[in-house]
Amino acid sequence: MPLDEVVNLDSVKERNPEIRDIKPVHVTGRCVIGSKKLTCHFRLEGEMTLPCSRTWEDVKFPFLVETDEQFSWDEATLATDDSIHPVVGEVIDPTPVFEELILLEVPLQVYSENADEMKSAEGKGWSYTTDEEYEARLTEEKEKKVDPRLAGLAEFFNSDKE
Repeated sequence: MPLDEVVNLDSVKERNPEIRDIKPVHVTGRCVIGSKKLTCHFRLEGEMTLPCSRTWEDVKFPFLVETDEQFSWDEATLATDDSIHPVVGEVIDPTPVFEELILLEVPLQVYSENADEMKSAEGKGWSYTTDEEYEARLTEEKEKKVDPRLAGLAEFFNSDKE
């Protein structure tokens, strides 16, 4: 039994609020029906919108998932393997399986194309800067600060040159 459908999986945004948007997912594959289980090979192809880890801008993140899933209505077959999905009633709904597969594809961090160009940013109660700029600021602050106990000693060397 061949499959070629476009599936709307907006419900995945409720399960992971980092997913700002998800386009309809193109699902292709084939299913083989046996006496006690249904074995399906799915290929999910789509695009989700995630926030950039630095700039918080929208980033389009394409994904492609290929997987083999098994569904069974036989209690003995279900007891033998935890990875087999149970069939409830007479309809097989693979939507929860598709949602789980997409949630596993969400990366920990994603960056927009101009994230490297961003040197610093500030907002109310927060700021962002690159490591190089941060180190430069620390070095500059250390050079400016003079220990008050040694302030008179610095003047001593200036007066000695005269």
